[in-house]
Amino acid sequence: MSNLINPTVKSVGTCGLSLRVVETLKETRYTRLCSTKSMLTVNGMFPGPALHVHKGDRHGVKQPRNPWSDGPEYVTQCPIQPGANFNYEIIFSTEEGTLWWHAHSDWSRATVHGPIIIHPKNGTTYPYPKPHAELPIVVASWFKGDVMEIIQTALATGGEPNQSDAFTFNGQPGDLYSCSKAGTLKTVVDYGKTYLLRIINAIMNEEMFLMVANHTLTVVGMDAAYIKPIRTSYIMITPGQTMDVLITFNKAPSHYYMAARAYAGVTYDNTTTTAIFQYSGNYSAPSTPSFPNLPNYTDINAVTNFTKQLRALASKDHPIDVPKHIDTRLFVTVSSNTLPCANNSCAGPNGSRLSASLNNISFVIPKIDILQAYYQKLKGIYEANFPSEPPYFFNFTADVMPDNVLTPMTATKVRVFKYNSNVEIVFQGTNVLSAAENHPMHVHGYSFFVVGFGFGNFDNETDPKGYNLVDPPEVNTYGVPKNGWAAIRFKADNPGASSDNF
Repeated sequence: MSNLINPTVKSVGTCGLSLRVVETLKETRYTRLCSTKSMLTVNGMFPGPALHVHKGDRHGVKQPRNPWSDGPEYVTQCPIQPGANFNYEIIFSTEEGTLWWHAHSDWSRATVHGPIIIHPKNGTTYPYPKPHAELPIVVASWFKGDVMEIIQTALATGGEPNQSDAFTFNGQPGDLYSCSKAGTLKTVVDYGKTYLLRIINAIMNEEMFLMVANHTLTVVGMDAAYIKPIRTSYIMITPGQTMDVLITFNKAPSHYYMAARAYAGVTYDNTTTTAIFQYSGNYSAPSTPSFPNLPNYTDINAVTNFTKQLRALASKDHPIDVPKHIDTRLFVTVSSNTLPCANNSCAGPNGSRLSASLNNISFVIPKIDILQAYYQKLKGIYEANFPSEPPYFFNFTADVMPDNVLTPMTATKVRVFKYNSNVEIVFQGTNVLSAAENHPMHVHGYSFFVVGFGFGNFDNETDPKGYNLVDPPEVNTYGVPKNGWAAIRFKADNPGASSDNF
């Protein structure tokens, strides 16, 4: 089964998208925050249509032995050109829960995205009581300006892209923003019933705290894999992550806000998006719904207290296989850097151009996608010598950095793994440019096990002793802690070109 994408306006690459019908990519006019703009959408919808499948269906995300349909531009394919189309075939394997499809060219994913809902395989059920109903909740960024122009301007000038003007729940900012009260997402719920919230963080940059006033959340899944249930008043969800969350509406019948706001980065949108759950039945509605007590923007303890509870379900029906023997180890520093500009003419610090690097290498987009170059044995497109460690070691999380760590090498480098080898990558956050923040890392074509995380500099002697090799969470996106590290493991059993993104 395949889908047909017809991008009639702009070039776009799409990651993880699969439909049974023809979908049209087109410009659509939307009005939010008192202003109207034209933006790229699928079928004129923001967010785009939800895709409903069952576990094991032939249209999934890990793409086992199907690398040509994974979508990251210039990695597995070149962008789809204006007026062209592309048939995606995507193969689900072990995923069960919630994922999302999204565009993958510049910032087109800000508006071109939607849920993928993977129901249990026919004849099976959830590892928890079946909920009364399921509600997709897509949290996204809203920019008054054209998102593609915003990122293109930032790339041209070398400065920071504009921050978003709002966050949205299912396309609506909520009634704390101007001109947004009428469109605020409102959902009627029944007293005593349990609902499954399928929460997707489609935001461009910010990690988000999310709560429902006076109600307890039970997190049961993450990135289409089940976890041991976590009862909590809030969640912290990283860009690209999904979470399956149960909520029982058993409080006094009334109206209650669901709200989300950012966990602070170097620059971030400090606004708050809201939606309203209102109980069915006869009662006097409050003048203002109850509001949740969200963690503070800088509450790193709230982040840590939540993420340290994540454990795979690891049951008989949902087993996991954590690699124990490791064939290849990588230690990868994650940094914000600067590149020099002639006459200090750029908009970054001291007239430089902002950049990002892994092991002090800033990726240069090739003219031909890497998978095609590999498959056709084309020379000069990339170098297969991405290093196992950074070029030099220093106090990665110090307040003051040496000058020689500011400017990265620019290159197109890859690392080749042997098929079925077991890989461990330690991602080390740095404070280069005093720009330490939570870095969401995503590996295309794979879920991976987060076997450990911590703060400060990773210690190769002591930190591995604390690894969780019994029931670590299996995810496809994870936030490397601010001024900290995260260790992941996976089996390289999906041939193709994969990319680490942050």
